[in-house]
Amino acid sequence: MPPKGVKSRKRGRQYEKVLKSIKSEGRYKGRQKEVAARIVNKTRREKGETRGRRRTRSRSRKTA
Repeated sequence: MPPKGVKSRKRGRQYEKVLKSIKSEGRYKGRQKEVAARIVNKTRREKGETRGRRRTRSRSRKTA
C-alpha cells in the first residue's frame, strides 16, 4: 500500500518497486515500508506534487 496522500498510479508503482528493491537487498530491517514511503514522498515534494505549503524564495529588497 503506497503512502498516504499518493493518488497517482505512477507513485504507487514507484513505492512498490522501491519496497521490492529494499527487501531484496535486505536493508532497513523492520522499517522497509517506512523508508520506501519516505523516498516516494521526497520525490513528490521535489516534483511539486504535494498539496502543502508553497514555498517561494523571496528576493531581498533594496531600500533606497
